[in-house]
Amino acid sequence: MFLKDESRRQLREMNKKWGELSNKLGTLVEDLVAPSLLRIIEERLNEPAYDLMVRLKRRLPDGRMKEFDALVVTPACVCLNSTKATLRITDVDGFVADIAEFRTFFPEHHTLPLVGILASLSVEKSVLAYAEKQGFLVLAVGDELMEIKNRPGFEPKRW
Repeated sequence: MFLKDESRRQLREMNKKWGELSNKLGTLVEDLVAPSLLRIIEERLNEPAYDLMVRLKRRLPDGRMKEFDALVVTPACVCLNSTKATLRITDVDGFVADIAEFRTFFPEHHTLPLVGILASLSVEKSVLAYAEKQGFLVLAVGDELMEIKNRPGFEPKRW
């Protein structure tokens, strides 16, 4: 009986530590992406980028709360970033839902079009193709830390 209880306790502790490690990996990748966002937006969208905000949290009066990985504002658009250590198709679908909710949480940005940017350490071709089909810029590690992985001439959707 004692060994069974001890094994369960150790399993719970190990699962907790794996969760903590996973969260740290996520924030580490976000920290790698954020410094490149201004450069990429300025180069790709030909817009001066300002107001880089990371890990934005907003609570609505009804108690709903949402966190967004990064936001960059330009004179002509708002760029919303979601960063994943490993980008999957389900993450792309989730980001579509995040974009749909964004203006509810940040109504001050309702006048500008929204450009979605997905970032990861690396991106599988099938996931890249799916993200492009949804209209997202996709970033991954390259020669200049983070670089655009979309095909030449790809134009991101304005939401």
